[in-house]
Amino acid sequence: WPKREEEILAGGSVYWVIKGSIQARQRVLGFEEVIGGDGIRRCAFILDPEIIRTAPALKRPFQGWRYLKPEDAPIDLSEGREADDALPPELAGALAEIGIL
Repeated sequence: WPKREEEILAGGSVYWVIKGSIQARQRVLGFEEVIGGDGIRRCAFILDPEIIRTAPALKRPFQGWRYLKPEDAPIDLSEGREADDALPPELAGALAEIGIL
């Protein structure tokens, strides 16, 4: 169960790392306890179905919890840019590396 539950539920999101960069997020709406078929308690995320595209930000894939400080979280793509075609991963990565995206 997240130790910072209250903070997460006050507007936190799950950020999706795709091909080496954060490219989207979903707001966390809640948590639910579930018991797996193996009898182990787990924490299920209840996510907003809306996926919000973000400006690409380099991030290595990881397992487990990682908290982003607000200043480290990528910005959402501006209104109207959500339908833009995604840049090729190599180009998006190179631009993010030099701080353009």
